[in-house]
Amino acid sequence: MVLTMPSGRGSGPAPWPDRLLDVAALRAAGWRPTPFRDVVLKVHQRCNLACDYCYVYEMADQSWRTRPRAMEPETWRATAARMAEHARGHDLTTMRLILHGGEPLLAGAQRLAALIGDFRATVGEHCRLDVQIQTNGVLLDERMLGRLRDNGVTVGVSLDGAEADNDRHRRLPDGRGSFAAVDRALRLLSSPAYRSAFAGMLCTVDPETDPLACYEALLAYAPPAIDLLLPHANWSSPPIRHPHAGPTPHADWLIAVFDRWYGAPRQETSIRLFEDVIALALGGSGRSEQIGLSPVAVVVVETDGAIEQADSLKSTYPGACATGLTVFDDPFDAALDRPGVVARQIGVRALSDTCRACPVHTVCGGGHYAHRFRAGDGFRNPTVYCADMLRLIRHVTARVEADLHDRLRSRP
Repeated sequence: MVLTMPSGRGSGPAPWPDRLLDVAALRAAGWRPTPFRDVVLKVHQRCNLACDYCYVYEMADQSWRTRPRAMEPETWRATAARMAEHARGHDLTTMRLILHGGEPLLAGAQRLAALIGDFRATVGEHCRLDVQIQTNGVLLDERMLGRLRDNGVTVGVSLDGAEADNDRHRRLPDGRGSFAAVDRALRLLSSPAYRSAFAGMLCTVDPETDPLACYEALLAYAPPAIDLLLPHANWSSPPIRHPHAGPTPHADWLIAVFDRWYGAPRQETSIRLFEDVIALALGGSGRSEQIGLSPVAVVVVETDGAIEQADSLKSTYPGACATGLTVFDDPFDAALDRPGVVARQIGVRALSDTCRACPVHTVCGGGHYAHRFRAGDGFRNPTVYCADMLRLIRHVTARVEADLHDRLRSRP
């Protein structure tokens, strides 16, 4: 445990790590940060959907209101220069640029093409640049998709299952559902002409929906990968618990999908959460922010050039993402010394005593960092989904171990 005494400044909403994590002591003891590999670029600040669970518009931090609607060329060029500087300084052979929002397609095909061209010209001299865009899919028509594919961009699309389930939460501002438009986009994206640009799908778990119907609806588009995400919640803004639900509704939903996915005669798609639980349980490493103890190496750049922490923290309190840095004045390396960034790179040392005593803590990793927040305390708590994570991990581990045992017994 790395602590320092309060400095006398106002505690703010997150005493840990902002005031209690001693970064200088960590460095003196030999710890070194992991350089950023992913840069999330907020190319457009607004959205054409009004999803009721959105962490950007519906939760604690409302900084989007005062930021430019779209990123200007001088801002993305400054970001590209910082990215190249970071690649050179850390001898990185590859980095990933993730175009995000709001809804990034609101920036328009021409603006996106110019932005991507500038990044490739600047960063591509120093390392291989993978470019991905995460979109709600509403504006993803053949013209837009063709421009993205031709610029070497892979596309991730958000959808929450079948029409009725998706449209319960993911609606247009006038109240109409978004499914029809996204369905058209996904059919286009999964067609032979554009399949090479299909990165995968995001789906937010809703225990009120049928998990198998949701999974089958996603699988109909033959996505190469699916990310199943827990709704952003924390101890001060806990997840909605419906009266008829059991004690672990999110785990129950995920387990139903896991059993269907794991029991299929062939692998139909990649599901990162499940694959990471399996890998971690077997002593490997994970790739997800939701579980595990691997260092998080993601930095966000807002439309005004602010360098920020992962934007999921907007679900916790106003200003939770802020570092006080900008691409105009500061290198990305400066963010590597911010306590909030460091806390997500020090593994078990960032966990609460409760988590460290838990037998699955090396797999769970305390859960998603944003889900650990408690006002007046900070982020050194178990995830608010602790019971769900424990049940899910135990179920997946037990099934995989039984499978391995059966295979060993069947060997001649």
